[in-house]
Amino acid sequence: MKVSIGSLIRRVFRWYTQEPKTFIVLVAVVWLCLYQMLAAISESLVAVVHIDHNGKLSEALRFFLFEAPKVLLLLAGIVFVMGMINSYFTPERTRALLVGRMEGVANIMAAGLGVLTPFCSCSAVPLFIGFIQAGVPLGVTFSFLISAPMVNEVALALLFGMFGFKISALYLCLGLSTAVISGFVIGRLRMEKYLEDWVINMPRTKAMVNDDGIMLAERIHVGLSSVREIVGKVWVYILVGIGIGAAIHGYVPQDFMASFMGKGAWWSVPLAVLIGVPIYANAASIIPVVQALLAKGAALGTVLSFMMSVTALSLPEMIILKKVLKVELIATFIGVVACGIIAVGYLFNALM
Repeated sequence: MKVSIGSLIRRVFRWYTQEPKTFIVLVAVVWLCLYQMLAAISESLVAVVHIDHNGKLSEALRFFLFEAPKVLLLLAGIVFVMGMINSYFTPERTRALLVGRMEGVANIMAAGLGVLTPFCSCSAVPLFIGFIQAGVPLGVTFSFLISAPMVNEVALALLFGMFGFKISALYLCLGLSTAVISGFVIGRLRMEKYLEDWVINMPRTKAMVNDDGIMLAERIHVGLSSVREIVGKVWVYILVGIGIGAAIHGYVPQDFMASFMGKGAWWSVPLAVLIGVPIYANAASIIPVVQALLAKGAALGTVLSFMMSVTALSLPEMIILKKVLKVELIATFIGVVACGIIAVGYLFNALM
């Protein structure tokens, strides 16, 4: 009896319902084997192409053929794991964990939950409304909304895979600090009056924590669904980002990038933040560009400030938030977070 490839794949992925632990082990082994083979595969592909193997095109192609599968593998692996973890953190559960906490402690908890939960800037309005309805303070809500897109699990995984533990740990600490301090400052300014009137007048709801008793096989299903949904949406943008990174890597002169975004240019950090704000992209697509900029002599703090501004202060998010915030509060949010990101950039440049 003939079995189609699609049918075989469906059978394999349904196997986790009977043997979920074995399925996870097998997936991990296959993922690790593929990851270890990437360098050899990319070099082999470049070798068969009839181009000058010492030229600029070769360098750009080598970068693309190695980084594209690497980033997609990292993204798929991390999204799968975090999808399982995120099955514990529904929006309702997240809100309930923050309600009634003391200011300061709640900001820290909110920023930490932002790292663990799968919410991006696209989710800003419904999350904001849900948090306010549940009685979460305004400053605590902002700590969560800053950390969720800026210091998410995808960003940390890709930073670790490309730059190692030291840089990813520094980014985590300084990104969380930015989210905590920015949210705390906004909270202390007592700017609730700058919410739109319809948000202020919303009826308050009680945040509930539900333990659904989800089995391991169901959590695996959530992880696989997350991979299909998230990777399916962003893979094109990732390839575009890697393509841009490859062009920078192969064709942009190192001296030019060093003079434009190097440590010697004091104005490079605030300029990088200004450039990043109009761009709408997620961490997965912007990190390959960051890697290429660094390879060409750009300063670490400058490019990470650029990345933070893209993910935490994107213009589309500000347009969406205009539905629930008045201009004064949006301007305060942008100013406080931008100052934090600029400070992080200068600190990174001083430390690294």
